[in-house]
Formats: sequence, structure tokens, C-alpha cells
Amino acid sequence: MENQYWWREIEGKQAHDPLFIEKMTTQSSSSSRCVCVPGPVIVGAGPSGLAAAACLKEKGVPSILLERSNCIASLWQLKTYDRLRLHLPKQFCELPFMGFPTDFPKYPSKKQFVEYLQCYANKFDIKPRFNETVQRAEFDSKLGLWRVKSVAGDGKKQITEYVCRWLIVATGENAEAVVPKIEGMGEFGGSIKHTSLYKSGDEYRGKKVLVVGCGNSGMEVCLDLCNQNAKPSLVVRHTVHVLPREMLGKSTFGLSMWLLKWLPIRFVDRLLLIVSWLMFGDTSRLGLDRPSLGPLQLKNLSGKTPVLDVGTLAKIKSGHIKVCPAIKRLKHHAVEFDNGRKERFDDIILATGYKSNVPYWLKEGDMFCKEDGLPRRPFPNGWKGESGLYAVGFTKRGLLGASMDSKRIAQDIAQDIERCWKAEAKHTSAFARSLLPHSSNS
Repeated sequence: MENQYWWREIEGKQAHDPLFIEKMTTQSSSSSRCVCVPGPVIVGAGPSGLAAAACLKEKGVPSILLERSNCIASLWQLKTYDRLRLHLPKQFCELPFMGFPTDFPKYPSKKQFVEYLQCYANKFDIKPRFNETVQRAEFDSKLGLWRVKSVAGDGKKQITEYVCRWLIVATGENAEAVVPKIEGMGEFGGSIKHTSLYKSGDEYRGKKVLVVGCGNSGMEVCLDLCNQNAKPSLVVRHTVHVLPREMLGKSTFGLSMWLLKWLPIRFVDRLLLIVSWLMFGDTSRLGLDRPSLGPLQLKNLSGKTPVLDVGTLAKIKSGHIKVCPAIKRLKHHAVEFDNGRKERFDDIILATGYKSNVPYWLKEGDMFCKEDGLPRRPFPNGWKGESGLYAVGFTKRGLLGASMDSKRIAQDIAQDIERCWKAEAKHTSAFARSLLPHSSNS
């Protein structure tokens, strides 16, 4: 009954007024509560969520940041390998209003990037609510507000429902590991581990390891295994563009962005491929066939990122890393490939990527695609949905895209608040004038 009174109270206090003071109402059960939020609720405390919170704070807009893990940037801190570095130069990975320390290298390490994010959160006084997993978020059309239900993961199982006018989805494209089903996985016998659980090749010394997936992670894990005296092989199921991380004395990404200011994308692609051929030779001879579309065109159309080589290609050329076709099935410590060849392996590492988890908890039908959990509208228009719904970190353009969207979102919400203030001031002024005594002629 108390909860029913709470909702009547909200309806009576103008549901569209953003200037609610945060208030908690505890139901008869101490394991459930309702929180009315004066600003947006942000789901996900990775780099995108931190950027959104900082941009809002710069506009004077308060927010609540929910994170299912026990730390910021949990993907980086808990689910990445030790040798990981930023694939792009640091100037392309900065969050709004704060650059990297000048003494950081051009490509900061995992540890340095996490340190940067922690300093960023401290600078903007961002304090996420950790161990809160959002189970459901839906728009209540009667109230004109979002209702976001979360469950605390600290053992208490406390349920909280946040009520807010704006909802920012910042869980990103890489929320859940993709683990493919391969015939015979149950009988393989060795370990089968996703890269989210891989830390170092040290535990694989002397072992034959099959890495499935030839993206940046798969390539780097193979290189790490080589450096730790393991014997890796790489499954290449599809075509792939491998580019040098730097060319002509510049980062490949930075050079591409500069060239695109002056040349059409197809000419920039052609130049990238010519320089790559001069540096690497014909990669198809190594089992790495290139797609028919150029690397930048393919990125724009499908979001598929080219591999930026950090030394793996040299190991493939020297024979330290073997390239294999797609897997047909697994047997006891053995793999049968599509071409009929069979080979023994001790362990398998799945570098098969990640996916969005938005369709599992966001109950709306227009902004996000249910199949892949990404915004339906392509970049740069995927940041804004209907009824106060926003998305940040889904551009397939890394932290640069997340920073751009964070600024747009903060500006849009600040303007929405200003419109509400003006409407409320106009309403209050009209009401006050109605109370004044009417002047009369004597």
C-alpha cells in the first residue's frame, strides 16, 4: 500500500519536472526500495559511462551511475590479458575534458589506461553504485518516466527501482563474451577458454594451443603465446585486413583520419593497401585473404575493425604461428578442420569477441536492434532515442565516438532541463498574476 501512495505522490508532483529531490521509500519488505532520481540514470561504468557522467557534471546535471561489477571499467580490469595496450595513439582515446599524462607512452598499457580512468573518475567526483545489476528498464507512459530495476549483487539481493526522466545506456558493444558452440566440445578434454579469462601465455609453456579468431585479440594472444614458448596455431575463418600499426612514420589510424580530409575513402583504402603490401607482401600466401572491400569502407559498412599488427605477422611468416582453416569438430585432444586435416592440441582459446547485452534488460522496441543489441540508426545518429533514451559507446568507433556522443547527450539533456524550467517559470508567473487584485477605476 505504501508503494501505491509513492506513485500517486509522483503523479501529483508533475512527473516531467526534473528537479525532484532524491527520495527513498522503503516498502514493508526491507529488501526493496524506490529511488527518484533528479537527473539521468547511466547504466555501465566503463569509459563511455564515465564520459557521459563527466559531461553531464560539466553542465551541472546530476546523475546516478549503475555498475554490475565492483569496479570501473570492469572489462579492462578483469577481462583483458596482461600484455594489452591501446591499439590507437593516446590522443585518439582521451575522454572529454582530460588528456592522458604527458609521460605516458604513445600506446598506453592496460595498467596505465586503468590508472587514467581512475584519475578521471576522481577528477569529476564520479562515484558509481557498484554491484548493481540492471535486470529491467522500461518507460512508463502514464508517468512519463523510466523505471529501472536493479538487483544488488553483494549477497543481500536488495531490489532497487530507480525512477528517472532520462536513461543513458552505456553498457557498450562488448558486454558479454561470445562463446560459439563447436561440435565435440564436451569430449575435447583440454581447457577451452575465452580470451576474457586469458591473462598470460605463461601457463601454456610448451603446449600446443589453438586460438580461434583472427581479430586484434586473437593475433595478440598468439604473439603472447609465442613469447612464452608455447606453440600456437590460429584459426582464420573469414577474410581479414591486416595493416601495420604505423606507416610512413605515423599511426595508421591517424594517417587515415588526416587523408580522409582531402581524399575519397576508396583512394585512402587503396593507399593503405599499397603500403601494407610493400611492408607485408601478399598476406593471402600466409592464409590471410583480404576482403573485397577496403579496410575503411568495410569498417563503415559493417563495423569490422582491421587488425593492426604488432608483430604477429612476422611470427606467422617464420612458422612460429600456424594458420588453420575453420573447425569442423573437436575430438579428444584433437581438432578436425574443414579441409579434413586433423591435429592434436592441448588447449583451445576462443578469441571470438563480445556482444551487447542490451536486449536482455532494456524493454523498448525502437532504438536498439534486438538481434545484435546495437542502435538501429547508424553513426552519427544512434545516440538519441525516444522518451529520454540515449546510447553511448555503441558507435564502433572506439573512445573517440563515445566522447562525441557523451557531449551530445549532455547538451541535449541540459537543453531539456532548461525548457522545463522555462515552462515551470511561465506557469508559476501566470499563477501568481492570477492571485493579484484586479485594478479598478475610481
